[in-house]
Amino acid sequence: MRQGFCTAIVVVTFLSTAAFAQKDSVSAGLALTPPMGFNTWNKFGCNVSDELVRSMADAMVKSGMKDAGYEYIVIDDCWQVSRDEKGNIVADAKRFPAGIKAVADYVHSLGLKFGIYSDAGLKTCEGRPGGLGHEFQDGLRYAAWGVDYLKYDWCNTTTQEAQASYALIREALDASGRPIVLSICEWGKAKPWLWGRKVGGNLWRTTEDITDKWNDKVKWPDGSCCAFGVLGILDQQVGLESYAGPGHWNDPDMLEVGNGGMSATEYRSHFSLWAILAAPLMAGNDLRDMTSETRDILTNREVIGVDQDAMGREGERVWKAGDLEIWAKQQRDGSRAVVLLNRANTEQQIVLKWEQIGYPSHIPATLRDLWAHRELGKFVGEFATPVAPHGVVMVTVRP
Repeated sequence: MRQGFCTAIVVVTFLSTAAFAQKDSVSAGLALTPPMGFNTWNKFGCNVSDELVRSMADAMVKSGMKDAGYEYIVIDDCWQVSRDEKGNIVADAKRFPAGIKAVADYVHSLGLKFGIYSDAGLKTCEGRPGGLGHEFQDGLRYAAWGVDYLKYDWCNTTTQEAQASYALIREALDASGRPIVLSICEWGKAKPWLWGRKVGGNLWRTTEDITDKWNDKVKWPDGSCCAFGVLGILDQQVGLESYAGPGHWNDPDMLEVGNGGMSATEYRSHFSLWAILAAPLMAGNDLRDMTSETRDILTNREVIGVDQDAMGREGERVWKAGDLEIWAKQQRDGSRAVVLLNRANTEQQIVLKWEQIGYPSHIPATLRDLWAHRELGKFVGEFATPVAPHGVVMVTVRP
């Protein structure tokens, strides 16, 4: 999320280590696989409404995305306008005339789950009321509305300590009695992978925002840096794999698939890489108006299966030579999912060697192409293939 102008504030919140623990929490057992869903921000920004959310929920069902595993419909910033005389958060009555609970009820009626957004500071990134000082009040409100997922941002938080702030909102959510997934959106500034699990976070952003580009950086309006393209985000995931697992995931930000800034090849690469990373798969495009190509990418069940593998291992980069990389992920059945990535502007051949993915070189293994949906045959020791520019070949390797 964009960083806004920060307001100087003093937080006098000191929580004991015991308060950080998830043991016996009502939220224990959430997000055992990376959350999948849709978030309004990447495509619609502040232009959110009751009608939009309901239509996205409808489209998630009709498009086959629900059947493919997507379940959360999340409203990002700008749904809220003020607080009432009792301090309760107030939704925009023009955009949500029936209130937030009515929207949540509709989402639930489709067999989906409902998410909402707030911020740890005095104001959100778009200047709407934040959660600071109202954590327990907001937690009760969200629970009463039927919220299943909270994305909690980090704008306007100059003097706050991130670990304590996120521990407090988790405590508040749990005190409501409703299990609510907590998405820590702190942009990786305070290395949340080191403490996010301890404070009850189910996922935590590891970087600044993504932008709908292959390898560009885009500065914020105030001149600060930056939103990153797919490759810039990917590079920042190297070395973080040990911190992820069932119930607690590294989050390289939402998907840009279908938003128009990249080619179909690049979008397939984007989706493949997020899957190998065991990243949350939160679509950010208009689900009502997808091309068949976009829908096929977002609903590729074989690739989604890699992301959702019950072992919960995050993939890691096991080889790099210039613009060529190999990423691999151990799966529950003992196989490896592998992405061969070509960052270059021309087609390149990549050779996968068994030792790179933890297998002895002498054993035969069966390979399956997850985008072509076909078996490639048996290979011994290695597998070589041409890879398109900015493309991937994604396979499973089964001894």
